[in-house]
Amino acid sequence: MKKLLCVASLLCCQLALAAPGEKDAVALAERGAQYVKQHGKADMIAKINNKDPEFNQGALYLAMRDLDGITIAHPTKALIGKNLLDVPDADGKPFRQELLALAKGKGHGWVDYKFRNPETGKVEAKSTYVLRVGDVALEAGIYKH
Repeated sequence: MKKLLCVASLLCCQLALAAPGEKDAVALAERGAQYVKQHGKADMIAKINNKDPEFNQGALYLAMRDLDGITIAHPTKALIGKNLLDVPDADGKPFRQELLALAKGKGHGWVDYKFRNPETGKVEAKSTYVLRVGDVALEAGIYKH
């Protein structure tokens, strides 16, 4: 019985430490969209900027950009108010332009690019899901290990 409990405990710990996946990113963006619809954009901006745990889970977090490309909410406050559309990823890909084009076009989708993972300090493959809500785009990205 003790062995069984240890194995079950170990499995729970491994699941809790598992890296977030695509479903998690989509769910976070959709949860953010619902929040915007219920409480308004200003409240969502405050939650994102204050790293509210509901919308910031370490490597998986929500960010918001207006449809001109200006970052209006981000857990890394230094990015707020900046238009980084012309800043490419590590391979020279204009990924933010692609995110914005998706938001303005079909309203949602995925963009793959390379970015420095703040948890490892290494440039890694990343995918970000973008979801348009009114006049803003919500973004939730995952690192692909």
